[in-house]
Amino acid sequence: MFARGAAIVLVQPQWGQVRNMATLKDITRRLKSIKNIQKITKSMKMVSAAKYARAERELKPARVYGTGALSLYEKAEIKAPEDKKKHLLIGVSSDRGLCGAIHTSIAKTLKNEITNLSNAGKEVMVVGVGDKIRGLLQRTHGNYFLLTFKEVGRRPPSFGDASAIALELLNSGYEFDEGSVIYNRFRSVISYKTDEKPIFSFETVAGSESLSIYDDIDADVLRNYQEFTLANILYYSLKESTTSEQSARMTAMDNASKNASEMIDKLTLTFNRTRQAVITKELIEIISGAAAL
Repeated sequence: MFARGAAIVLVQPQWGQVRNMATLKDITRRLKSIKNIQKITKSMKMVSAAKYARAERELKPARVYGTGALSLYEKAEIKAPEDKKKHLLIGVSSDRGLCGAIHTSIAKTLKNEITNLSNAGKEVMVVGVGDKIRGLLQRTHGNYFLLTFKEVGRRPPSFGDASAIALELLNSGYEFDEGSVIYNRFRSVISYKTDEKPIFSFETVAGSESLSIYDDIDADVLRNYQEFTLANILYYSLKESTTSEQSARMTAMDNASKNASEMIDKLTLTFNRTRQAVITKELIEIISGAAAL
């Protein structure tokens, strides 16, 4: 029993020294890792700031497409009849993350709309613009997806992109009665709001009673206008979502850089304290050894 206790006494100082050295090595490795992450977040913030400035500059003329496209719907008071049951939801996001709750807010709104419309007895289908929406809803609402579009958000959206989405939707064969485009509307650098714009099928627009106040409109002209309106609303939504995403990513990277600075300060203080404790312990052992001699 005594010999075993003596062995423990001899090993204990060596174990404590190894523990302190390992702690210093871990802190140094963690400091280096956080500093590298801070460099990345600062670079991403600068890139997002440049992209945000361009997106905000292009958003002002794009808003004309959104407001002008809905003028006929508002003036003619077009609404889908209550007996129409096919509803289409278009969620606008992108393929890229690291931008806060931009995509989560769209997914949450889509889930609520799907629940409410399904409870009302309507048939609901979802079109996902951006891979993030599909990833967030695939597990719980995967059977509602009609179409998904990828490669969104890597480049600034153009009217050609919106036209391609609208054409693919019209050629899908799904005859919806009405629908909604859910997107993030840009408000300021630090603020956005999840909003939605209505869309209607050609049959719903042509069957509106209030449309008779206008002159006789040819069916082909009305169909072309309806398709053009859908492309306009999608283009406007893409521009709003892109600006909101870049501003949110810029804010998120700024917060991440600040958090990294705080962690670096705390770890530097811990490193200095641990190193000072190791030095003090070594000095005590040297002095104790010299006194014993």
